[in-house]
Amino acid sequence: MRIEIWADPVCPWAYIGKRRLERALKGWTGESAEVVWRPYRIDPTAPAVSEPIDEVMRDPFVEEALRSRGPESGDAADGELFQVSELAAAEGIEGEWGAAWRANTHDAHRLLALAEEEGGPALQDAVVERLLRAHFVEGRDIADHAVLAAIAADAGSDRGGELSAEAGDRRVRELLLIGKAEGVRTSPTFVVNGMSLSGAQDPALIVDFLTEAAARRPRELPEEVERMRRAEALLALRDPLGALELLGPLMDEHGSDPALRLLVARSYFHSAQLGRARRTLEQLVSEGADDAYAHLLLGRTLQRQGERESARPHLRLAAVMNPALA
Repeated sequence: MRIEIWADPVCPWAYIGKRRLERALKGWTGESAEVVWRPYRIDPTAPAVSEPIDEVMRDPFVEEALRSRGPESGDAADGELFQVSELAAAEGIEGEWGAAWRANTHDAHRLLALAEEEGGPALQDAVVERLLRAHFVEGRDIADHAVLAAIAADAGSDRGGELSAEAGDRRVRELLLIGKAEGVRTSPTFVVNGMSLSGAQDPALIVDFLTEAAARRPRELPEEVERMRRAEALLALRDPLGALELLGPLMDEHGSDPALRLLVARSYFHSAQLGRARRTLEQLVSEGADDAYAHLLLGRTLQRQGERESARPHLRLAAVMNPALA
């Protein structure tokens, strides 16, 4: 059984959630489980060069952006850091609690992706543990490549030196899109067999969740079908550029598939790439004139390009073929 943890290493609840999951797994009697970490960004506006956290926290807007509330956090922001430090101590996290930097975690996520690629879940978990401790206990800047390389080496990974290039970048960006499409909205979020549990919940609740999730046997879909399904979800979330990024590999291999090309055309249309949408749709309707939606979208594309006379035949044909599109 695979347990995915979608989390950000600058989220205190990710550290506490990690400890609680470890406690839950100690008493777990079900099938063997492996834990993998997936990227989530609680502060996507964090600057490329880290800022001292005490200066950042003077800005109420940034303070709100940084806050990722766990199940025990109350409404009083003043008591939150003190409360989290107490919870961290109760979970066996030793040392003086407190982050020192507002850090952009994209490269930290790249390091985790590279660690998984190099040594699987065990090595990745070792890197996660050191990342979390470095940020929350040791006050280190986990956006600094030298710090990340040292963390990797300490965990037994040889991939830390690859961060100066773009190693792991595409994998992280794609995983962020997958998490968004799958509805991940909180750090941490535990996902097992299509079920999710949000927040650093009590170990007993985690065990209940694992028990229920282990009994599920979700239908496995081909990888290309999963990509298209997730691209549809991103379009529904008004992220057409993300949809196009997920569809890119499919276009390389299955570029002649009409359903795929129509989904790509929709993504072009909603991202205002009207020229590309038009060319794709014109090809589709020339190859098969029986697709009402392709005619509708081509008509709307032509309208947005100011060619209303050219748009009318396609819009009329779409309405005749499918009155619901009128």
